[in-house]
Amino acid sequence: MSKRFIGSRQTTIGREIELTGTGVHSGANVSLVLHPAEADTGYRFLVSKRGRIVAEIPAHVDYVKNLTLCTVLGDDTGVTISTVEHLLAALRGMNIDNCYIEVDAREIPIMDGSAAAFVAAIDGVGIRELQKPRKFIKVLKPIRVQENDCWGELKPHSSFHLDVEIDFETPLIGNQRLSLEMSAGVFRNEVSRARTFGFMRDVENLWKAGLALGASLDNTVALAEDRVMNPEGLRYPQEFVRHKMLDAVGDLALAGAPILGSYRSVRGGHRLNAYVLQKLLGDAEAWTIVRAPSVRESTPVDLSVGVAAVNYAADRT
Repeated sequence: MSKRFIGSRQTTIGREIELTGTGVHSGANVSLVLHPAEADTGYRFLVSKRGRIVAEIPAHVDYVKNLTLCTVLGDDTGVTISTVEHLLAALRGMNIDNCYIEVDAREIPIMDGSAAAFVAAIDGVGIRELQKPRKFIKVLKPIRVQENDCWGELKPHSSFHLDVEIDFETPLIGNQRLSLEMSAGVFRNEVSRARTFGFMRDVENLWKAGLALGASLDNTVALAEDRVMNPEGLRYPQEFVRHKMLDAVGDLALAGAPILGSYRSVRGGHRLNAYVLQKLLGDAEAWTIVRAPSVRESTPVDLSVGVAAVNYAADRT
C-alpha cells in the first residue's frame, strides 16, 4: 500500500497527558493536562481555577504580555500564563500542531528546567495524525531586528534552521554558537535536555523582585564565579547555547504554525525572538502560508523524523 508524504497532515497528541510540577518563578505547585485537539486549533492555554476554565489564551505572539526572564501570554481581562516556552518548544520540536493546554496556575511547571519531561510524555502517548494538511509560515524575505549588540534575523529557507550564538563574560560560558537543521529527532537528541541557567550572584535580587522562588539545583544550572554548582555537571557540551536554542524553538512557536525559514540569533533571548516574529508577521510581503502536498511514497510514515520542506503549494486561506 502506498503511503503519503511524510508530515503532510496536521497532528495532535495520542491521548491526554497529566503532569505536575513547580513554577520556577512563583514556587507554586502546578497541575498541567494536555488534551488532544482537532485540526487548525493550534496551541491554546486553558487557565483553570477550582476546576473551572476562566480563560482561553491562544499561543500566539499577538498575546505576549511580558518578556522578562520568560515568555508571558495573556488576554484582555488580565489573565496571564507565564514560562510557556519550554512546553511550546517540546510541542513544536516534536511536530505537534494542535493541543489544548489546561493549567491550574498562572505558570507552566518548570520540571527539570528543560523540555525533556514534556518530550518523554509525548513519546509515551504517541502522535495522532489528523485529516487536514499541515500548514507552514514560509519566510519570503529577510527580516532583521537589532538592539545594541544583540540581533536576530529570519531568512528564507527550505525547512526550519536555527543558528544561535551567545556571549557571556564568564569563562564558564564565553562565546558559544550552534547551528542545526531542526527536526523531531534533532530536537529530542541535541536540544530537549538542555536546562535553563542562572548566576548565583543574581539570586537575591531575583527573590526581592518575586522571581525565581521555585528555582533549585533540580531545575536550573547554577553558576558561581568559578564553577557549575550542580553536582552532576552539564548534560551536553555547550548546554548553555543549546538551552537558548530550545527557548527560540518555543518562542517561534508563537507564529501559530511551523516556520519554513532560517533564524539567526546573536546575544538574543525571549524579547528578541518575539520582536523578530512580530516584525515578520507585521509585514505582509515577508511571509505566506503554504501547505504540504499530497505526495505518494512507498515507505511507512514515521512522525519522528523531520519534514522535507519542498514543493509546497501556496495557500493564503
